[in-house]
Amino acid sequence: MVSYQRPTGSGFGPETTTAEVLSGIDLTGQVAIVTGGYSGIGISTTQALAAAGATVVVPARRPDVAAQQLGGIKGVEVAELDLADLGSVRAFTESFLTGRKSLDLLINNAAVMATPLTRVGPGWEAQFATNHLGHFALTALLWPALVRAEGARVISLSSWGHKASDIRWDDLQFHNGYEKWQAYGQAKTANVLFARHLDKLGEPVGVRAFSVFPGGIRTPLQRHLPDREMVALGWIDEAGNDIYPWKTPDQGAATTVWAATSPQLDGMGGVYCEDVDVAAIADLGTEEGHARGVNPYAIDPVSAERLWTLSAGLTGTNL
Repeated sequence: MVSYQRPTGSGFGPETTTAEVLSGIDLTGQVAIVTGGYSGIGISTTQALAAAGATVVVPARRPDVAAQQLGGIKGVEVAELDLADLGSVRAFTESFLTGRKSLDLLINNAAVMATPLTRVGPGWEAQFATNHLGHFALTALLWPALVRAEGARVISLSSWGHKASDIRWDDLQFHNGYEKWQAYGQAKTANVLFARHLDKLGEPVGVRAFSVFPGGIRTPLQRHLPDREMVALGWIDEAGNDIYPWKTPDQGAATTVWAATSPQLDGMGGVYCEDVDVAAIADLGTEEGHARGVNPYAIDPVSAERLWTLSAGLTGTNL
């Protein structure tokens, strides 16, 4: 696999919108799945893909809420899915595969962030389980439909937060002390490594994978953060006014939609994208490398394969 982890000069940027990305692109006849497609940037992603002609399936832990949020959007279907429950993942994929032959776009968008210590399933730490393992199993179980699409793309939503932690190989589930931002960082690094190795496995059969940092957006993703913490982070002031230059949800969704649909990425894969372009590899000794780009450990092919093997063993799923 050739590494294309360098900016392409896409002509887009942080203020690019989904409409600009999709100008001239017709998705009629294509089927997309957008996890978490009823909240935050997920809504904008769903709206954009549907407006371009795709049928968009939105699996949701709260399907009643999803139906309310997405009501009136033509071409959108809601189904039930809890990514923290592998039984639910299997039930959703079995239903999808029964009703449809192929899947063109899989957007692994849903996430939780900086949660209190929570354990799900067989004692897994919830951020790693929800953000990574649930999507790993979902992708693996949907693999036959992705292959049949003959040109499918899988988008793994990561974050600048991946810079907070590499994979904690010696204590993956935080049994020896828990720090919520390190747990989030590990999960977001896992999202990048997942796309890296998935693309290696998928390229021979026409499935390409990308990871995406959408940017900073005020969404329900911050629901576990008290105002005092966001003040300390420099995101808002004491009065609750925004300080951080947030993107709009539509601007945040633009990088996802670009990675999923742009012909500029034909023949490429396995790369981390930000601001509607392929990101540079971060120089960790610089301020720029702290603020932007992908940390080298998150795209290391040896780590990517190691994580894949570990995840397959934990979930009992594989391609």
